[in-house]
Amino acid sequence: MYHHINQIEPLYPAHTESLEDQALEVVAASAKLEGRLAPATLEGMRRLLRVVNSYYSNLIEGHSTHPIDIERAMREDYSKDQEKRDLQTESRIHIEVQEEITRRLIEDPDLNVASPEFLCWLHERFYHRMPERLRWVKSDSGEGAYVDAGLVRSRFVQVGRHIPPAHEALGSFLERFSSVYDPEKQQGLGPLIALAAAHHRLMWIHPFLDGNGRVARLFTDAYFFRSRIAGYGLWNVSRGLARKRDSYRAHLASADAPREGDLDGRGNLSNRTLTEFCEFFLSICLDQARYMDSLLALDKFLERLEKYARLRSAQMIPEPRGETAPLRPEAGLILRAVATGGEMARGEVFRLTGLHPRTGSKILQPLLEEGLLISDSPKGVVRLGFPTHAAGYWLPDLYPAESPDQEGPL
Repeated sequence: MYHHINQIEPLYPAHTESLEDQALEVVAASAKLEGRLAPATLEGMRRLLRVVNSYYSNLIEGHSTHPIDIERAMREDYSKDQEKRDLQTESRIHIEVQEEITRRLIEDPDLNVASPEFLCWLHERFYHRMPERLRWVKSDSGEGAYVDAGLVRSRFVQVGRHIPPAHEALGSFLERFSSVYDPEKQQGLGPLIALAAAHHRLMWIHPFLDGNGRVARLFTDAYFFRSRIAGYGLWNVSRGLARKRDSYRAHLASADAPREGDLDGRGNLSNRTLTEFCEFFLSICLDQARYMDSLLALDKFLERLEKYARLRSAQMIPEPRGETAPLRPEAGLILRAVATGGEMARGEVFRLTGLHPRTGSKILQPLLEEGLLISDSPKGVVRLGFPTHAAGYWLPDLYPAESPDQEGPL
């Protein structure tokens, strides 16, 4: 079955007034996050959220790897169980690709992230690291098919009821995708609406034999970054999509629908269901930005840091991996001072907390060994770290103790 390029229309929903209102709320809520904490503390938060984003992106694929195990993989501490090790590897790759995306977009600020070249680059960067045994998928006939890193598919596929464009037509569809969704062509609140629509249309094209969902979510992160949405990275849409996984899949499938009549736009696909998908997508973005805003309210966040230190001191929270001694109660004062100041010299930390340097050093050392504080050198300034074993207490409900099988609250 050969698809004509017009069969992907509309690429941008008509009558966007309500979508623009939603997009404005997302931009405002996201920008608010930038002023919540010191810049160095927020950067630590962004590093943590790459781990969390990897967890939720995997969860959408039906793979659950707890953030603590993902963090272990980043330290080359892999499970002896091959299946768990594979999932850890998958998560680590996702984090590394996120970091590569950021570097590439900084180096090339004019890059069109909707271009076929960039989409293929995302796929290549993910799959070229995958172990060979994980690069085989089963076709509808049951035969094995090898996934070539960075190459569009060269065979017929069917996804549920949806039949994506024939592989011979993928070049035309991707060029059309690139032309319409180029961030440089979007004005005002257009980038957010375009991104919501592009997220679905990329899944509809299904350009790769496998990994289309991952590429779509990595593309989404890149588009947010490229569109300079202030505060993005301090929240991430994958968390919301994973926690509303059933609704997400239903909206994706619904937006595949053909036009329903003369009042449903002028393209071959339904304008109504594309608009509904965009509304759903933007509502997820707004919920996630507001959720993180509630977590980063300064007074409450600092209270949670101090409470964590008190509970660790009283041994009411288990020691991570059983490797460290209980924290001293004064550790909470140090965590609070560093979180507030962002980067602080060690002597300044002791002065602000009223601790003698010798006493302060004894309290500070376990914090550094555990990653609760981080420093670039043995005597350098310290910053707040966000190790996953503590992040669940500092930022409650950021990720669940167990992977949710059903939809839950955002």
